[in-house]
Amino acid sequence: MDKKWLPLTITLGVAGVAVVTASVWPDGKEEPPLPQSLCHGALSRETAELIDDGKGGEVSTEEWESKGKSTDYVFKACSVLRANPDSDYPRGVYKLLIMDTRSAPYTKKGSVPLGAGFAGWTLPHRAEVTLPVGCAEGMGSNSPYISVSLDVPSQDEESVAWQKAEKNRVGPGTALRNNATVMREVATRLAERYDCAG
Repeated sequence: MDKKWLPLTITLGVAGVAVVTASVWPDGKEEPPLPQSLCHGALSRETAELIDDGKGGEVSTEEWESKGKSTDYVFKACSVLRANPDSDYPRGVYKLLIMDTRSAPYTKKGSVPLGAGFAGWTLPHRAEVTLPVGCAEGMGSNSPYISVSLDVPSQDEESVAWQKAEKNRVGPGTALRNNATVMREVATRLAERYDCAG
């Protein structure tokens, strides 16, 4: 190699290393940590991830609430979403509704109880729990009860038959266990948050 080209070769070589190095190091921007409390504080991220439609994806939520025309009305909603690998738009996996009601706790025919200490039931595609007495007042309602309902469309038999997506969903036994775990945590966390644990 001609000696007059040697400095230029070294310079270009160093520049190439610098470019490669720059592409390996992060650009200084840190991704914000994922929230660990979701759905108005009703769910931990770990529990929220239990319910899946069989397609996976990072969990996120859309949360909203309505105070109504008066201050004695409670309505909070939360849609739990999963990221799609081939789209910027997440898909809805399930929904929680937290609302006051005058209806006493009941058991849905064919459902499975949530277990001792919880007034609620579960099916593979739906579940409901009533919070302990006193939670309605703690949440600012003059109704006697606060109920939380869960809707999981991917487990609904009619929806699954229409979409022909049976292969993607989890089995009904797993769905029942996951739904029950979610609802027990919802009831526990909300009762603790509003200081109305029974």
